[in-house]
Order: sequence, then structure tokens, then C-alpha cells
Amino acid sequence: MSAVVADLLEAARAAGRRIATAESCTGGLIAAALTDVAGSSDVFERGFVTYSNAAKQEMLGVRAETLSAHGAVSEAVAREMAEGALARSHAALAVAVTGIAGPGGSEHKPEGRVCFALAGTDAPTRCESVEFGALGRERVRRASVEHALAMLRAAL
Repeated sequence: MSAVVADLLEAARAAGRRIATAESCTGGLIAAALTDVAGSSDVFERGFVTYSNAAKQEMLGVRAETLSAHGAVSEAVAREMAEGALARSHAALAVAVTGIAGPGGSEHKPEGRVCFALAGTDAPTRCESVEFGALGRERVRRASVEHALAMLRAAL
């Protein structure tokens, strides 16, 4: 994965864009992947780990109404997380992740459902959900990191 991250960082560097992350189910793993590569400090601006709903609201400005209407695992919340990270940083690009890594889930929100959002200063926010399935907590989180990094790379 380090080659993928190094390519992503180089693309961001070439574009003069800094990156922020807003993470729930990945617990900071996206930020860790970005900062595992030496020299990432000129591209990685900051990361928000907002595991609880209170943290999402306090740190990123996610609205209580959005959480109540859609739940934490939703594209609506991922959108507000990404846009909040962008507004609360000096980054030009922010990725957000919220999901159910497992074990658990429900009929309406199954284990392995992860919602992503990508917000940028020069493009509308893009949201998507991925159904990774009940792969187990570690594999869902790893797949979520890879997907978020791919979204960032595609935006550059």
C-alpha cells in the first residue's frame, strides 16, 4: 500500500493540494496510512477521528438533525463530516468515512456497509456507499482505507 500512498502524495504535491481526513469506523487508519510515508507533512494537513456522534457534532459540525434523520452510517453524515473537515482545516481536499466494520449491524444497516464522502474546494462533494459484506472488522476497515485512498487519488 505504501506505493499507492506515495503516488497519491506525489499527485497532491504536484497539484499543490493538502489533504484532511474525517474518520469514524477506520479510527485514524487513513491518516496513519498517509503519514506512514516519509515527507507526507507537506501534503497531509490534519485528521479528525470522530468515533462518537458527539465528536462528529463538536469537531466537524455534523448536525444533530442529520444524525437523527439518517443515522451515523449514512451518506448524509459522511457528507457533513467531509465538508466539516474541509471547513475546519487548511486542506483543499477532505475524505470522510463512517460505517459498520463489525461485528454487528442490522437488517437496514448491515455489517460491512461503509459510507464515504469527498469534499474539495473546487468541486461538489461526492458521496458513495460500499457494501463490503461481513468480512470481519479488520478486513472491512482495511478495505475502507483502500477505498478512501482511491477516492483521494481519483480526485487528484
